[in-house]
Amino acid sequence: MSEQVTRIPEWYAGRSIFITGATGFMGKVLVEKLLHDCPDIERLYLLVRAKRGVEPEQRREEYVNHMAFERVRQIQPKRLEKIHMIKGDVTLDDLGLSEDDRAVVVSKISVIFHCAANVRFDQPLKEAVNMNTQGTYRVLKLAETVNNLEAFVHVSTAYCQCDEPVLEERGYPAPHNPLGIVQMTNLLDDDILQHITPKLLKTLPNTYAYTKALTEDLVSSFKGKFPIAIARPSIVTAATHEPYPGWVEGTNGPTGLMVGAGRGVIRSMHCNPNYPADAIPVDITMNAIIAVAWQRGQNKSLDIQYTNVVASTENSLSWGESIERGKAEFYRNPLCFSLWYPNGSIKSNYFHHLFCVIFFHYLPAYFIDLLLVIFRKKPFMVRVQNKVSMGLKVLQYYTTKRWEFQNTNLTKLYDSLDERDKKIFNFNCMDIDWHEYIRNYIYGVRTYLLREPPSTLPQARKLLKRLYILDKVTTFIFYGLVFWLIWTNLDVIGSSVHFIFEQSKNLILRSPISH
Repeated sequence: MSEQVTRIPEWYAGRSIFITGATGFMGKVLVEKLLHDCPDIERLYLLVRAKRGVEPEQRREEYVNHMAFERVRQIQPKRLEKIHMIKGDVTLDDLGLSEDDRAVVVSKISVIFHCAANVRFDQPLKEAVNMNTQGTYRVLKLAETVNNLEAFVHVSTAYCQCDEPVLEERGYPAPHNPLGIVQMTNLLDDDILQHITPKLLKTLPNTYAYTKALTEDLVSSFKGKFPIAIARPSIVTAATHEPYPGWVEGTNGPTGLMVGAGRGVIRSMHCNPNYPADAIPVDITMNAIIAVAWQRGQNKSLDIQYTNVVASTENSLSWGESIERGKAEFYRNPLCFSLWYPNGSIKSNYFHHLFCVIFFHYLPAYFIDLLLVIFRKKPFMVRVQNKVSMGLKVLQYYTTKRWEFQNTNLTKLYDSLDERDKKIFNFNCMDIDWHEYIRNYIYGVRTYLLREPPSTLPQARKLLKRLYILDKVTTFIFYGLVFWLIWTNLDVIGSSVHFIFEQSKNLILRSPISH
């Protein structure tokens, strides 16, 4: 093990940290971990927007009382006093900072974690560029003025270079000039941008991947001005242990798929079941990012440090294993509210998937909406299925392609840690029991995301039994109806087949090839 100057908690001691995106899923885990395991940290300054007229200082009370910080409240509640809210917004010029707040950041900050990003894949180009690319530029310009900045960590994504066969731990040139794209999106109307977006994206799947590629190149242009590290997580999912096993927020990515499948809304998914599910738990991710800043702060090189925060291929689940395991856990721990029996499956063939979407997504949706109209209720199922189809279309780009990520720098970083830090800030994915993880993930979805406590399980299991019976009866009726239609129209079907055969034979006989 290579010798390091200090352990992670000791290095963070006495330092003040500036964090963007602290109110998000990953941001909360970062703040909680720093407070819990770096007890001597000086201050955490969180960039927070005014929300619905509520000022950041008022939002602070709501934030520190969030369940994510329960461990800190129980062990040492005074540590929560280290959290300071700074009113600002990465989508505003100069981040919308007041002169006083800017002076605090410039004089006191040692480390910046830039986590804020628009992670929706279907965002219009202007909004995605303003948040992800121009927003990062505003944070970089602020960082340039900080007196004693020891580490600037930009949280990117492992899907920033979708056309690369292997994502190496190095920089890549942007598809276009980042600041040129920023200027263009600020000048052009939305209609024009919508028209040219596909031409800009070319083979990239969405504006998220495009703006992340632009942003990394933009960050690299600040090389030498202050110490920079870029961390690239893959698909960030529920926690393994911290702050709670299975803790999760939001319905992005696999979590939304879980909820939709558990409610019986998603019956088919286009996916290659043999490809690895490139997921990494949120606490593993943030432990690695905390260590990345620690390493960057001690490395005096002017080079940018790149780290792909991805799980090892030696200990991973495939998409097929993940979904089948998740389905089994949902049968043991079903949801309280389901529209149908959760019995969806993976389709590796796109046309098979499309057939199932038509017959098992849209036809039932139209039927249910028709019944709702008849009973003078507001229809909603077709609208739900439209959203589901859009989400699946975005997700299938990632589930039908094998992704290759290098993680040599991540492995070296872990090996360089003190043995105590390896336990406290563990990001060794070889230690993950994925079966137990999925069990906790389902528990987290029920408990933390959907607010369905364990006491609701008996009721949910009764509902599951009813839905199972209904599903079997409906399937029996459907196939019975198909059989009856075929049986009662055998003569017509036989005549049609004979006619098609004769016409095909005549065409073959008339063709020049037959002569």
